[in-house]
Amino acid sequence: MNYKQKLNFIIILLIILECLLLAPTITALAAAPSATVYQQKQIHNLNGIGKYYMGREIAQVMGHTGAGWLERPSREAEEQPSKVVNVLNLKPNDVVADIGAGTGYLSFRIAPLLTAGKVLAVDVQPEMLEIIELFKKEKNITNVEPVLATLTDPNLPPKSVDLALMVDAYHELEYPQEVMQGIVKALKPGGRVVLVEYRGENPFILIKGLHKMTQKQVRKEMQAVGLVWRETKNLLPQQHLMVFEKPDSSDLLTR
Repeated sequence: MNYKQKLNFIIILLIILECLLLAPTITALAAAPSATVYQQKQIHNLNGIGKYYMGREIAQVMGHTGAGWLERPSREAEEQPSKVVNVLNLKPNDVVADIGAGTGYLSFRIAPLLTAGKVLAVDVQPEMLEIIELFKKEKNITNVEPVLATLTDPNLPPKSVDLALMVDAYHELEYPQEVMQGIVKALKPGGRVVLVEYRGENPFILIKGLHKMTQKQVRKEMQAVGLVWRETKNLLPQQHLMVFEKPDSSDLLTR
C-alpha cells in the first residue's frame, strides 16, 4: 500500500468513525417531532397574537377593561343567553365550570338552577374574579365559586365537573390544547363540554373574523383532545351551540 492509498484509507476510516459517533444524535433528531403543536408567525392578523393552532390563529383576549361590554343591557336581545341556559339540561346537583367566566354573566344565571350543586367561575384574570365576588354579595348568591386559572391549566379537580361551558371564550385561549386537556381530566365520565361561538361560516355576522369559529374547526380541535361531538344547536341568532362529551370508559369497551 503506497502513501496515497494509506491516506485514503485513513480518511475513509475517520469518516466511518465520525458517522458512528454521530449516530445517536441523528437517531435522536429523527425521533423528535417534525412540528410543534403551535406555530408562531411574525406577519399575522392584527386581531390575533400570531400564534396558530391546527391552522387557526388565536385571537387576542378581551381584558377586564371590557367587563362593561359583557354586562351590556342589549346582550340578551343580541345573543339570547337565556336560551343557552335553558338548553343545558342541568340537574339540581350538577357542578358546572364556566370557563372564561368574565364577570360571571352566565354563572349567575345558571347558579339558581343548581339548588344542590354549584358553578365554578373560572378565569385567568384576577380582576374578573374580583367583580364576581362583588356580584356574589350584591345578588346574595352563594353557590358561585371563583377559580383562578393559568394560561395552561383551568385548575379544576379531576372528575369533578358535570358540564364545562365556554361562551365566546375558546377562540381566545392562548394554550387551547393544554386547557382542554385539563378540562377533559376535570370532567366526570360522560361529562359534557358546551361551546358557544359566533358562526365563522357566515361572513355577514359583524364580529371580527378571529372571534368567530366554524363548526368544522371546533369539532377538529375537540376531537384532538378526545371529546366526541354529540350535536349542534342552531337556536341562537348568530352563534353555534356545540355539545361534546367525554366518553365513558364502558362506552369505549363496547365499541
